[in-house]
Amino acid sequence: MYSSFKRLLIGRPLKTHELGEQKLTKLKALAILSSDALSSVAYGTEQILIVLATISTLAFWYTIPIAIGVLFLLAALTLSYRQIIFSYPQGGGAYIVSKKNLGINPGLIAGGSLLVDYILTVAVSISAGTDAITSAFPILHEHNVFIAVMLVIFITILNLRGLTESAAVLAYPIYLFVFALVMLIFVGMFKIATGQVSPQLHTSIGTPVAGISLFLLLRAFSSGCSALTGVEAISNAVPNFKAPAAKNAAATLALMGFILAVLFSGITFLTYWFGIAPKGNETVISQIAAQTFGRNFLYFFVQGTTALILVLAANTGFSAFPMLAYSLSRDKYMPRMFSIRGDRLGYSNGIIFLSIASILLIIAFKGKTEHLIPLYAVGVFIPFTLSQTGMSMKWLREKPKGWIGKLAINLIGALISFLVLAILFVTKFHQVWFVIIFLPIVVYTFYQIKKHYSAVGEQLRLSKHIEEEIKGNIFIVPVAGITTVVDRSINYAKSLSDQVIAVYVAFDKEDEKKMELQWAELNNGVRLVTLYSSYRSILHPLCKFLETIQAKATEKHYMVTVLVPQFIPKKRWHTILHNQSALLIRARLLWQKDIVVSTLPYKFKK
Repeated sequence: MYSSFKRLLIGRPLKTHELGEQKLTKLKALAILSSDALSSVAYGTEQILIVLATISTLAFWYTIPIAIGVLFLLAALTLSYRQIIFSYPQGGGAYIVSKKNLGINPGLIAGGSLLVDYILTVAVSISAGTDAITSAFPILHEHNVFIAVMLVIFITILNLRGLTESAAVLAYPIYLFVFALVMLIFVGMFKIATGQVSPQLHTSIGTPVAGISLFLLLRAFSSGCSALTGVEAISNAVPNFKAPAAKNAAATLALMGFILAVLFSGITFLTYWFGIAPKGNETVISQIAAQTFGRNFLYFFVQGTTALILVLAANTGFSAFPMLAYSLSRDKYMPRMFSIRGDRLGYSNGIIFLSIASILLIIAFKGKTEHLIPLYAVGVFIPFTLSQTGMSMKWLREKPKGWIGKLAINLIGALISFLVLAILFVTKFHQVWFVIIFLPIVVYTFYQIKKHYSAVGEQLRLSKHIEEEIKGNIFIVPVAGITTVVDRSINYAKSLSDQVIAVYVAFDKEDEKKMELQWAELNNGVRLVTLYSSYRSILHPLCKFLETIQAKATEKHYMVTVLVPQFIPKKRWHTILHNQSALLIRARLLWQKDIVVSTLPYKFKK
């Protein structure tokens, strides 16, 4: 029943060699990885106005030079991340760049910041989209949390079904949003050009404003930089692109940067020219659409697509988080489960973890996550600053052809990103101080996981091989690699039987060949049978093999014993992490008739 329900929910399992079919084209990648960045257009300009409004409406003309500064930073970040994509096509973005060029600690800080940021992306985006839905239908307001949780589950299921399916579904509303805003900007500009909008609605650029200060302008600039969240997502997910991956990812990044620049500059200019002021009960986009179209079908079309993309902005987190978690897991700073592909070839453990974390955040804050937005911005600009600095160090160290131009791009990006980060900490310290405590805890957790894996690896390392005499019945030993645990289990089985078979389940052909070569070098006199699993399942091919052995053994009245090597660390929760496959095999094999399942524990040294 569970299997049937799972198939209905996420579809049939895909074979490993079908991974190429799950890669993203440029248009699909633009939809699935740019939703967060593009959705920020809906509130980026408004954040600038909110700061300027503390002085006077006369100060609203400063939105134009501030927007130019934001666009300048966008250009620097786009060019920088383009260089990151070509320099580090394996993905990982700011984490990989910082780790390679600045050291382990900066890399882990960048990685930890982004992981937390992606969780906040999902929680904040879904909550904002839910608010837009319940504002249109006030009767649903008391069910905000439930609706938000259902939306998270819906997007989770889409992503568990695979990249191409989720991209196919999510592309339409995202491109509709882009079309709606382009239409809004075009019609608004046309009305301005034809004199249908009074020039008296706004103050002239350069009008003196009493009380304005550089500090306030920098604060407004840092608030406007919220429009740049999500720019880094493409560099984290380069391996998800169709070949040539780096070239396609760079083209997608450039296209996203261009669209974001057009939408942000267009909305900012219309806001200035129409004399729009921030309101507590109506967004800037709504006010522009109302003045441009009136409250007709086109107005509701703009509002509907805006609400939709605010919800779908969460999908950037679902696309980038699993890839970043995979990079950290590959380096043993996160549990190995994050490096395992699911039935649909996505990193499903990362997707599920992100879903659960964001749901808990939504429930904890009752769907009102507005005060988490400063943390959200800090979580982006920490890796922005580190990645730009890391690339600067790379060019200074390597000095390739044209390195001065590349260095200038990254250095400018690093300085501006650091300035924005500093302003955020100074002006909103009461909201972001938690980062100073939380990030060290995250980095400490990474080190503890790494320490555990290093300790385990040291004890599992095969230092010597002891030949023992072969005698006894049929023993089958499932092995996951060549370690001291496997060696002791094989020797124990050889002491009981002269018919010992080691079985290894490989998920790809390269891994299969590698294991066969390592086993041949071991030369322990035990036959190794390698089983290839197209669907990344351990149990299914192993049970099929056992059925074959059992049928032959029954004819000759042999006993079949499956000896499962079991590694028992000092903490029980580690047992689950390291022996998930072994415990599942035990549970499944206990139902097999005429097969004995036994374990040979190996204790973790204190």
